[in-house]
Amino acid sequence: MKAVTEFPTHILTKGIQAKEALTTEGKTPEEIATSIGETFKYEGDKLKCFITALDVATQNMEKLTRIRIIRFSEGETIPPKATKIEELHYVPEFAQPPGAAMLVKPAPVNNKGKGGGKSGPKSSPWGPSPEEIAAKKEASDKAKKAAAAAKA
Repeated sequence: MKAVTEFPTHILTKGIQAKEALTTEGKTPEEIATSIGETFKYEGDKLKCFITALDVATQNMEKLTRIRIIRFSEGETIPPKATKIEELHYVPEFAQPPGAAMLVKPAPVNNKGKGGGKSGPKSSPWGPSPEEIAAKKEASDKAKKAAAAAKA
Protein backbone atom coordinates (compact mmCIF):
# COMPACT_ATOMS: atom_id res chain seq x y z
CA MET A 1 0.00 0.00 0.00
CA LYS A 2 1.36 3.37 -0.96
CA ALA A 3 -0.50 6.55 -0.07
CA VAL A 4 -0.49 8.96 -2.99
CA THR A 5 -2.34 11.93 -1.44
CA GLU A 6 -5.43 12.84 0.58
CA PHE A 7 -8.03 15.58 0.61
CA PRO A 8 -9.83 16.71 3.80
CA THR A 9 -13.56 17.38 3.83
CA HIS A 10 -13.35 21.17 4.04
CA ILE A 11 -11.38 21.33 0.78
CA LEU A 12 -13.66 18.77 -0.86
CA THR A 13 -16.81 20.73 0.04
CA LYS A 14 -15.31 23.93 -1.40
CA GLY A 15 -14.35 22.00 -4.53
CA ILE A 16 -17.84 20.50 -4.89
CA GLN A 17 -19.40 23.96 -4.56
CA ALA A 18 -17.02 25.41 -7.15
CA LYS A 19 -17.66 22.51 -9.55
CA GLU A 20 -21.45 22.85 -9.18
CA ALA A 21 -21.25 26.59 -9.79
CA LEU A 22 -19.17 26.09 -12.94
CA THR A 23 -21.51 23.34 -14.14
CA THR A 24 -24.56 25.58 -13.76
CA GLU A 25 -22.74 28.24 -15.81
CA GLY A 26 -22.51 25.67 -18.62
CA LYS A 27 -18.74 25.21 -18.61
CA THR A 28 -17.19 22.17 -20.29
CA PRO A 29 -15.37 19.54 -18.19
CA GLU A 30 -12.01 20.86 -19.45
CA GLU A 31 -12.89 24.42 -18.45
CA ILE A 32 -14.11 23.18 -15.05
CA ALA A 33 -10.84 21.32 -14.48
CA THR A 34 -8.67 24.32 -15.39
CA SER A 35 -10.75 26.69 -13.26
CA ILE A 36 -10.62 24.35 -10.24
CA GLY A 37 -6.86 23.89 -10.79
CA GLU A 38 -6.35 27.66 -10.71
CA THR A 39 -8.60 28.11 -7.66
CA PHE A 40 -7.01 25.37 -5.55
CA LYS A 41 -3.51 25.64 -7.07
CA TYR A 42 -3.41 22.01 -8.24
CA GLU A 43 -1.94 20.83 -11.51
CA GLY A 44 -1.12 17.60 -13.30
CA ASP A 45 -1.80 14.35 -11.48
CA LYS A 46 -2.85 16.09 -8.26
CA LEU A 47 -5.55 18.01 -10.15
CA LYS A 48 -6.74 14.81 -11.82
CA CYS A 49 -6.92 13.06 -8.41
CA PHE A 50 -8.77 16.04 -6.91
CA ILE A 51 -11.41 16.10 -9.66
CA THR A 52 -11.97 12.36 -9.23
CA ALA A 53 -12.04 12.72 -5.42
CA LEU A 54 -14.81 15.31 -5.82
CA ASP A 55 -16.94 12.74 -7.64
CA VAL A 56 -16.28 10.12 -4.94
CA ALA A 57 -17.02 12.68 -2.20
CA THR A 58 -20.42 13.59 -3.65
CA GLN A 59 -21.44 9.91 -3.35
CA ASN A 60 -20.23 9.58 0.29
CA MET A 61 -20.71 13.04 1.81
CA GLU A 62 -22.45 12.02 5.07
CA LYS A 63 -19.93 11.98 7.98
CA LEU A 64 -16.99 12.11 5.55
CA THR A 65 -13.71 13.25 7.10
CA ARG A 66 -11.33 12.82 4.17
CA ILE A 67 -10.61 10.87 1.01
CA ARG A 68 -7.30 9.08 0.76
CA ILE A 69 -5.86 8.14 -2.60
CA ILE A 70 -3.91 4.89 -2.27
CA ARG A 71 -2.12 2.55 -4.63
CA PHE A 72 -2.56 -1.04 -3.38
CA SER A 73 -0.19 -3.88 -4.29
CA GLU A 74 -1.40 -7.31 -5.32
CA GLY A 75 -2.76 -9.40 -2.47
CA GLU A 76 -3.46 -6.46 -0.14
CA THR A 77 -6.90 -6.09 1.40
CA ILE A 78 -8.89 -3.27 -0.14
CA PRO A 79 -11.47 -1.47 2.06
CA PRO A 80 -15.12 -2.09 1.10
CA LYS A 81 -15.98 1.56 0.31
CA ALA A 82 -12.91 2.07 -1.90
CA THR A 83 -13.50 3.13 -5.49
CA LYS A 84 -10.91 2.01 -8.02
CA ILE A 85 -10.26 4.40 -10.89
CA GLU A 86 -7.38 3.43 -13.16
CA GLU A 87 -4.61 2.12 -10.85
CA LEU A 88 -5.58 4.22 -7.79
CA HIS A 89 -8.13 3.51 -5.05
CA TYR A 90 -10.14 6.40 -3.61
CA VAL A 91 -10.89 5.48 0.01
CA PRO A 92 -13.41 7.65 1.89
CA GLU A 93 -12.93 7.82 5.65
CA PHE A 94 -15.85 8.60 7.93
CA ALA A 95 -16.19 10.12 11.40
CA GLN A 96 -16.90 7.58 14.13
CA PRO A 97 -19.65 8.49 16.58
CA PRO A 98 -18.41 8.78 20.18
CA GLY A 99 -18.43 5.43 21.93
CA ALA A 100 -18.51 3.40 18.72
CA ALA A 101 -14.78 2.75 18.94
CA MET A 102 -15.24 0.68 22.10
CA LEU A 103 -16.08 -2.73 20.71
CA VAL A 104 -14.38 -4.68 23.51
CA LYS A 105 -16.59 -5.59 26.47
CA PRO A 106 -15.25 -4.08 29.71
CA ALA A 107 -13.80 -6.50 32.25
CA PRO A 108 -16.19 -7.53 35.04
CA VAL A 109 -15.66 -5.98 38.46
CA ASN A 110 -14.87 -8.43 41.26
CA ASN A 111 -17.06 -7.53 44.24
CA LYS A 112 -15.06 -9.52 46.85
CA GLY A 113 -17.23 -12.10 48.52
CA LYS A 114 -20.25 -11.76 46.29
CA GLY A 115 -19.34 -14.72 44.07
CA GLY A 116 -18.10 -12.46 41.33
CA GLY A 117 -15.03 -14.27 40.05
CA LYS A 118 -13.40 -17.57 39.24
CA SER A 119 -10.64 -18.78 41.50
CA GLY A 120 -7.28 -20.06 40.39
CA PRO A 121 -4.95 -19.14 37.59
CA LYS A 122 -5.75 -19.80 33.96
CA SER A 123 -3.71 -22.53 32.34
CA SER A 124 -3.75 -20.89 28.91
CA PRO A 125 -5.11 -17.67 27.39
CA TRP A 126 -6.68 -19.75 24.58
CA GLY A 127 -8.79 -21.89 26.92
CA PRO A 128 -8.33 -25.40 28.26
CA SER A 129 -6.50 -28.01 26.21
CA PRO A 130 -8.31 -31.14 24.97
CA GLU A 131 -6.61 -33.17 27.74
CA GLU A 132 -7.88 -30.76 30.41
CA ILE A 133 -11.41 -30.95 28.97
CA ALA A 134 -11.33 -34.77 29.01
CA ALA A 135 -10.01 -34.85 32.61
CA LYS A 136 -12.71 -32.43 33.75
CA LYS A 137 -15.40 -34.53 32.05
CA GLU A 138 -14.08 -37.73 33.71
CA ALA A 139 -14.11 -36.04 37.12
CA SER A 140 -17.67 -34.86 36.53
CA ASP A 141 -18.80 -38.36 35.49
CA LYS A 142 -17.18 -39.89 38.62
CA ALA A 143 -18.90 -37.32 40.83
CA LYS A 144 -22.28 -38.13 39.25
CA LYS A 145 -21.76 -41.87 39.78
CA ALA A 146 -20.73 -41.32 43.42
CA ALA A 147 -23.81 -39.12 44.02
CA ALA A 148 -26.06 -41.78 42.44
CA ALA A 149 -24.48 -44.50 44.59
CA ALA A 150 -24.95 -42.42 47.74
CA LYS A 151 -28.68 -41.98 47.00
CA ALA A 152 -29.23 -45.70 46.50
